[in-house]
Amino acid sequence: MAIQPKTPGLHHVALRVTDFARTKAFYQDLLGFPMVLETPELMGCLVGSVFVGFKQAAPLHPLDTTFTPFNIGLDHLAMACADESELHRVADALQAAGVENTGVKTDATLQKLYVAFKDPDRIAWEFYMV
Repeated sequence: MAIQPKTPGLHHVALRVTDFARTKAFYQDLLGFPMVLETPELMGCLVGSVFVGFKQAAPLHPLDTTFTPFNIGLDHLAMACADESELHRVADALQAAGVENTGVKTDATLQKLYVAFKDPDRIAWEFYMV
């Protein structure tokens, strides 16, 4: 029998990053997500109503210093977008800022528009039409 927890959705997401200053510049200054917590060990912003926390990476193997969705762990994070013009605006702004991204594409499986991009540690994000 399934547990079926009653939940309104995600509470928070935690990401490991290599440089707090660079992470803050990307998420707060470029993407505009408000930083709501900053300590020497942890900082975090709000993406809509979801808290995204950042902790200092401590790789087990010194050469494992960038994110890859092919390792065990996080594959990507996706934010919802309800307006196609906003999706295009964000894609254009990412491109203008030099952020690696796909541009607006159509997901072949879901037939939904999205733009995928990477943060400075190459953690994969998507901005997805709902």
